[in-house]
Amino acid sequence: MRSWRNSTAVMLVGCLVVGMAVAGGPAVAAPASHSERLLFDGGGGESLNGITYHSFRIPSLVRTRSDTLLAFAEGRAADNRDWGNINLVYKRSTDNGATWSALREVVGAGQGTWGNPTAVVDRDTGTVWMFMSWNPAGYSQNGDAGTTRITAWEHRKVYVSRSTDDGLSWTDPVDMSASLKPRTFGNGTTWAWDAMGPGVGVQTSTGRLVIPALHRNIYSDDHGTTWKVQRLTSAGGGYQEGTSEGTVLELRDGRLMRNDRAVGSVWEAAKRRWVARGTVEGGFDTFAPDPTLLDPRAQGSILRYNTDSPTRIVFLNSASTETRTKMTVRISYDEGRSWPVYRRLSDAPLPAWSGLGGGNVAEGGYSSLAKTADYHVGALVEVNENTSASDTSRRSIVFRKFNLPWMLNGTPE
Repeated sequence: MRSWRNSTAVMLVGCLVVGMAVAGGPAVAAPASHSERLLFDGGGGESLNGITYHSFRIPSLVRTRSDTLLAFAEGRAADNRDWGNINLVYKRSTDNGATWSALREVVGAGQGTWGNPTAVVDRDTGTVWMFMSWNPAGYSQNGDAGTTRITAWEHRKVYVSRSTDDGLSWTDPVDMSASLKPRTFGNGTTWAWDAMGPGVGVQTSTGRLVIPALHRNIYSDDHGTTWKVQRLTSAGGGYQEGTSEGTVLELRDGRLMRNDRAVGSVWEAAKRRWVARGTVEGGFDTFAPDPTLLDPRAQGSILRYNTDSPTRIVFLNSASTETRTKMTVRISYDEGRSWPVYRRLSDAPLPAWSGLGGGNVAEGGYSSLAKTADYHVGALVEVNENTSASDTSRRSIVFRKFNLPWMLNGTPE
């Protein structure tokens, strides 16, 4: 048995006091606080529709207009691999993450892969949109053992579902590939492999909904009635296709910022997060590595914490060039150009797990951030339950919750 399964551990760190402005938080003194809980428990008996899930990966976390937290993940039925019978599952919390519902499902039809959850909330209508990638059973990105490599455009598709009742129910996913997935890359080869996010989209100050996707932004200016695609290009008009899994954020000047995972030789050149800024109408500048943001070639997550002074952007990823651990939360005060404040999540260690591969448990990898209604940051973070057998180990997702004083850890602003 695991010593903290279905339990919550709470840590109050010091007595740091910070006066927060209206948009960033309540204008009252608050002690530093941090809590964590095991939310999606791989191998822990979490069952739905006849499936007891082996692993959970690839989180997405949003807060609805009614302040409900929706936590999404890939439910991997038989193993921890990126292909096979994978369903898109979720849980709800109506009390800022103190308690959560049982496991629910957005979609799980067929034996194929429903993955890369990327959610966005329309705060004008209350609709929650869920973008996802799908491929049929027996197919994988690289043609791993026992599978066929994804080489045709139709092998990987874009699906969209939505909820209009605060995440209680979801529409059947609609295949939007014809309009939202390009047919060829810039060099003319078939656009076969594809990926939404994963993570979350953003609603801009104009009401536009934006979803980050492979080499492009998907957006809507009419609350989801229609969706369009912007290919990411440089100032010279050439396609930018050197990154993969992406995040998107609106800057205070109205531009968008992409903060992406690099691929292949692009990642090898710097082993950092790659960043570009621009607009849907005018295009983006050329992606360049952020010198501060170390990256082990994995997904990261970003959050606009507030826009009043001092403005804050929060970023979370594995701050390493070698390993998907060392999860580090950072704060930027200059719209993502520098990251002077940072703290490791390991400063608040996860409670000890017992009976799992000799205790070779490691937190790190994919994540997702959302600001809670009580002015905390909620973070979903992946956990490898046995690093000595990563090919077969169970994967789980924890929910961490911490406030600004905890992130600052005594650093003056």
